[in-house]
Amino acid sequence: MNLARQLPFDFAPRPALGLDDFMVVPENADAIAWLERETDWPNGMLAIYGPAGCGKTHLAHVWQSMTGAQIHKASDLTEVTAYDWIKQQARNPKIIIEDADLGVDEAALFHFYNMMIEAKGALLLTGLQSPANWSVSLPDLASRLGAITTVELSPPNDDLFSALLIKQFSDRQLLVGADVVSYLVARLERSFEMARRVVRELDQAALAGQRNITKPLARKVLEQLETEQGG
Repeated sequence: MNLARQLPFDFAPRPALGLDDFMVVPENADAIAWLERETDWPNGMLAIYGPAGCGKTHLAHVWQSMTGAQIHKASDLTEVTAYDWIKQQARNPKIIIEDADLGVDEAALFHFYNMMIEAKGALLLTGLQSPANWSVSLPDLASRLGAITTVELSPPNDDLFSALLIKQFSDRQLLVGADVVSYLVARLERSFEMARRVVRELDQAALAGQRNITKPLARKVLEQLETEQGG
């Protein structure tokens, strides 16, 4: 049974501008809309936050593909690197700082924030929590973080995650049964990245064994992935 053809859904796939197709669903639609309206970001700042696996990093790479922005880890931000990052994009710098709520240098982030405004650039921050809730000790930094426009992401629910898996299988022209999709939905981390990875691994395993994608094959692939992650 080709489940992808029998279960309709109206979540249109969107090109990720150089990345794999990115599916727009209610959980990320606001974030996509803001990424497409960079000129509307107040003070040129936007923060995307949510739990691990909800798609923050993928969206950061989407915006990088759209704009040529540089991606940096918050742990690499110092007052020296702050100047270097902006200097590398002297005209209208566009910069992404990932995991900005995990161990960032507060003084460096404060100065970087001010430098980005002066440069009239665009800064995208990602984190687990809204910037207004970050644990910072500098009052001036806390005030600036609280003024940043934010978009919250959440993992897809069962129906949306099923639709995402179905689309991934359909894109590869793979025939799967409803039992396989249900089996995966009950066991996988709810992330766009995990859906793509598992479907890719199932595709490769089916080709290697010249067999259909079944629950036993899905069980074997998931066990292999768990072993790799645990090792």
